[in-house]
Amino acid sequence: MPTSPDTARVPALVRAADAEVLSGEPGAIHLLLDSSHTDGALSTQRVVLRQGADGAAPHHHKRSTELFFVLAGQAQLLAGDTIVALAEGDTIAIPPHLTHAFAAAPGHDTDLLIVIAPGVERFEYFRQLGRIITGELPADSLLAEQQRYDTYFEQSTVWADRSASAAA
Repeated sequence: MPTSPDTARVPALVRAADAEVLSGEPGAIHLLLDSSHTDGALSTQRVVLRQGADGAAPHHHKRSTELFFVLAGQAQLLAGDTIVALAEGDTIAIPPHLTHAFAAAPGHDTDLLIVIAPGVERFEYFRQLGRIITGELPADSLLAEQQRYDTYFEQSTVWADRSASAAA
């Protein structure tokens, strides 16, 4: 939807109590603002992960930059072929086409604010992930939706090795 002088001056507000929360193992996703709430400017979620849990498998976005801000705890983030350790207060922005993944650091919880800009309608993506986790949908059901959500899955031996060494 195009931004007009009138819509550009209307804030997008969601109260914490009004945010949809998708919870379960290994944490929770707070759906804050979707692209349709911000005239396409951005989408944002809060992701809480427990004790080294994975948050996202390796993937990239073709159109959007994804920003991660650590509200609390510690996280690990794959950026290309590098794993970056993040602590409370750290911020990293992943440009389009750069493979990335994220997780709570081994032995730690993390609380992340994630912003993707320009925005992509992603709330249904996260709901679909929830249905995959509960077994309602097959694990590969998001493959047909990669373009819709600007999320293209990839393989990363660096990330796989990190996961294997954390499990050992």
